[in-house]
Amino acid sequence: MEVATMADEKVTPARLEGKFTANVVCWLLGIGCLFSWNSMLTIEDYYVNLYPDYHPARVLTLVYQPFALITLAVLAYHEANVNTRKRNLFGYTLFFIGTLAILVLNLATSGKGGIGTFIGVCLVSAAFGLADAHVQGGMVGDLSYMLPEFIQSFVAGLAASGAITSGLRCITKAVFDSSQNGLRKGANSSYDFLRMERYLGFAVLFFALCTVFEFLCVLLYAFVFPKLPIVKYYRSKAACEGSKTVSADLAAGGIHSHSIASDEKSSKSERLSNRQLLMENIDYAMDMFLIYLLTLSIFPGFLSEDTGAHSLGSWYAIVLIAMYNVWDLVGRYVPLIECVKLESRAGLMIAVVARFFLIPAFYFTAKYADQGYMIFLTSFLGLSNGYLTVCVLTSAPKGYKGPEQNALGNILVLFLVGGLFAGVTADWLWLIGKGW
Repeated sequence: MEVATMADEKVTPARLEGKFTANVVCWLLGIGCLFSWNSMLTIEDYYVNLYPDYHPARVLTLVYQPFALITLAVLAYHEANVNTRKRNLFGYTLFFIGTLAILVLNLATSGKGGIGTFIGVCLVSAAFGLADAHVQGGMVGDLSYMLPEFIQSFVAGLAASGAITSGLRCITKAVFDSSQNGLRKGANSSYDFLRMERYLGFAVLFFALCTVFEFLCVLLYAFVFPKLPIVKYYRSKAACEGSKTVSADLAAGGIHSHSIASDEKSSKSERLSNRQLLMENIDYAMDMFLIYLLTLSIFPGFLSEDTGAHSLGSWYAIVLIAMYNVWDLVGRYVPLIECVKLESRAGLMIAVVARFFLIPAFYFTAKYADQGYMIFLTSFLGLSNGYLTVCVLTSAPKGYKGPEQNALGNILVLFLVGGLFAGVTADWLWLIGKGW
């Protein structure tokens, strides 16, 4: 009877409990995927003051990306046999350990610079890349055979992490600027010491919050998400279609593999290979690559170092990064409005390629235009990035079986991270002609 029940569940029930809770948990897990890394980027002015000769805004990103890309390539290749539960728990646990490590490093060195400390920060950055490869690919693959709303919530959480850290940075910047006016009357050495003490305090605050939140994500994924009825339904359905990656998560939700008929699994275990999936979806994969190639060639390095001096002064780069993050978040909710969601494959490719006109637009705006035009362009960069990301990730898995949707989700994230790495590398081209 139990086997028959599982087979009957292939028809989606009219009402599945836990959908709202699952959306909230996906959003929180999305925040946890990039919260630590965005916090490191958001306090980059602290690292610029601490390591002025090492280009930390660019170097830390360049260290992060190869570890994310290579690890994700290996995991995507072996995706069909990887235990998704262990993969995601390892990733979130590594985020927790990394944020705790950088918190301890800042406290142990009292915020002092030096090559040794910088190498330690780079090692943590590499650990974040390793964790991101486990979590982002694992979660997108896992959610690809569930509801599109779950993917949208997760990627919205990715953007929300940037918006939250930017908001925190604006608050701490305002507090810092208001307090430093009273310090300028003192000796320069005393002022510099107190300035770095405050920078250290802000860095400790950022990573203390991150450490607590990453631990919360470990608990949410381990004990809350797998027990939601709607999640158990879609994982059971994927197992019936031949998925081997969900057994541990099903067990955590109280469903064991022996409850699924072995003959049913064997009859549906045939699936397209990763190569076949890539060939059928090469346009979606290139969309993801090109979206993030363009975005990371501008954000955050160009916006932080190459946009000139304007009336906003030291607030200028912070405002630009905040505007990007906020509009990236908004863009990830726009596809929820069905009439404006872009699902045409040709339309998506045209929109992605058209974004490359932003490169000359940013160049000439930085050289000749006022800060208002730069803020507008940065906002559009974020809006289009978030909108196109959700459109691609929610459209591509349609029409495939659970194991194929999981594999395709991993492939798309691999191309996303490949675009990130290419964009980070291309970002250095803005320095040509400027000198070092």
